[in-house]
Amino acid sequence: MSEGVKTEEEKAAEARRGPGARAGNRHGPMAMGIPAEKSVNFKPSAKRLLGLLRPERIALYGVLAFAVGSVILNAIGPKILGRATDYIFAGVVGKQLPSEGSIDQIVAGLRANGQDTFADLVSGMPHLVPGAGIDFGAVGRILLLVLGIYVVASLLQWASAYILTGAVNRTIFNLRRDVEDKLNRLPLPYFDNQPRGELLSRVTNDIDNVAQSLQQTLSQLLTSLLTVIAMVAMMLYISPLLAVIALVTIPITIMVTATIGKRSQKHFVQQWKSTGELNGIVEETFTGHQLVKVFGRQKEAGEAFREKNDDLFTAGFGAQFISGIIMPTMMFIGNLNYVVIAVIGGLRVASGSMSLGDVQAFIQYSRQFTQPLTQVASMANLMQSGVASAERVFEVLDAPEQQVEAATPMVLDDPHGRVAFEDVSFSYTPESPLIEHLDLTVEPGQMVAIVGPTGAGKTTLVNLIMRFYELSSGRITLDGVDITDLSRHNLRSEIGMVLQDTWLFGGTIRDNIAYGRPDASEDEVVAAAQATYVDRFVHSLPDGYDTVLDAEAGNISAGEKQLITIARAFLSDPALLILDEATSSVDTRTELLVQQAMAALRRDRTSFVIAHRLSTIRDADLILVMEDGRIVEQGSHADLLAAGGAFAQLYAAQFRSAVAEPVE
Repeated sequence: MSEGVKTEEEKAAEARRGPGARAGNRHGPMAMGIPAEKSVNFKPSAKRLLGLLRPERIALYGVLAFAVGSVILNAIGPKILGRATDYIFAGVVGKQLPSEGSIDQIVAGLRANGQDTFADLVSGMPHLVPGAGIDFGAVGRILLLVLGIYVVASLLQWASAYILTGAVNRTIFNLRRDVEDKLNRLPLPYFDNQPRGELLSRVTNDIDNVAQSLQQTLSQLLTSLLTVIAMVAMMLYISPLLAVIALVTIPITIMVTATIGKRSQKHFVQQWKSTGELNGIVEETFTGHQLVKVFGRQKEAGEAFREKNDDLFTAGFGAQFISGIIMPTMMFIGNLNYVVIAVIGGLRVASGSMSLGDVQAFIQYSRQFTQPLTQVASMANLMQSGVASAERVFEVLDAPEQQVEAATPMVLDDPHGRVAFEDVSFSYTPESPLIEHLDLTVEPGQMVAIVGPTGAGKTTLVNLIMRFYELSSGRITLDGVDITDLSRHNLRSEIGMVLQDTWLFGGTIRDNIAYGRPDASEDEVVAAAQATYVDRFVHSLPDGYDTVLDAEAGNISAGEKQLITIARAFLSDPALLILDEATSSVDTRTELLVQQAMAALRRDRTSFVIAHRLSTIRDADLILVMEDGRIVEQGSHADLLAAGGAFAQLYAAQFRSAVAEPVE
């Protein structure tokens, strides 16, 4: 078959996975460290993100008030500190002047002697007392005042950061809660359409990125903008001329930052791409390290790693080096600005039009003015990344939810397990019908086996009973009650399910068995384990039932994992059993034992068994043979073999392949 042509089975599987799975190979959790891509709709997404903070508006008003107070105090500090410089300078100059006569007389005498520059300097100096030295008392009072101002400003800034941290963390707490609640309301098709690593990244990394972005951008952006406003106001107040000179650096800074940012952006993109590729190689190599060793591909794997590592080094060096030029360039522009302000300020002090303290304060303001501009520029990528992550989280929150349950659902107190399909139709996509007009009645206590080729709809049939998917038309009843009239919790609590793919969580074997019924006693857990022959291998483990399974349950065999999941279903004591090739990972001897235990469990219970090994369903009360979503045959094992139809062909093909000799 050509590579570009898909079978009907592949198309059906692809339809179940949805477009998310067709988007390309994703490397799961290894790709989580890659920075988020740029947001699609920045403005509306940013507005919605900030809207999450609405319940914290009182706290945010407090943050704003404290931030304004802190910035104002930090802004007036240099101006007041300049007065101390004026007192010191006045004391130094005044000591050189005669104590007799007034300032005007001394200035006139200096001009008469041809010392016009010195006369201009003296005439423009406040706090000058001829013949007197430095007024250390006044200087000390100013320093104490400035110290107090800066202490209060720091306390206000600390309070602002403390309140903001609490507000942001409460907001993220609520966001995580909302996402968790949303996940519980999403239908199974949503999870089929989303790669597992992608969804995990949305609810972990993206929310963390939103939290980090909110914490940093709100605090720094607010402080930076207020600082810029305060610094500009103080610079205009002290000297409009010097303020204009300082403001000229703004367009220069923006232009330089934008130019360097564009050159570094492509390197960052390549860095993220190379990081993902390198992580993919590491994940594949170490996940399949046994196969790598078996086929002797260590050298090729190492070469692939070195190649991608070299690419990452080159891209990372370029990105970090070029982006690292921004700060030295900003400092160079700031130093040029500093030189210009110092020269012009010195000339104005000499001419008596400004005091030395005002020039000193202005230089401080110009320094504090450029720093927040740099911070705002550096936060642009952080804000963009945070909003992009928020968009990904919002996509989860906006996803269509599962069908709403009845306002007053019915309750099955003592179900017997009679299941009826009445004119049931279902399709994963409207253009590709799968099950059409299915009618089937299963009486209590019957064992129904479902067989057929892959993609025939076997698992889909039992998923419809569980209400993992909603019907396109028709209805399914349990003991005569439409399952849509029951709550999902009530319905599923009466169903025990054992899948071919085992699922165990990190915990003890006892906890994993009791997951089926958390309130079960120790004796009930042990009884379920004995019935499913878990007890047989548990005692060979060092800690018995207290043996802790790791994340992948790698410290027990695949068959033992399957037995634990079967014990879990035993303990739940359901009215309806669904076994999806539940003994596929069990050895032949254990399978016989489990089949005996299954027979005891199925007594007075309806059971649906999806089977590929046809030898395991000889005792089934009813065998359904499915093809393309339709039941093409049904009957007992003997009747279907005698009919010589689809089941007989499957049976013959399976056992013929089992004994066929390889062709020389």
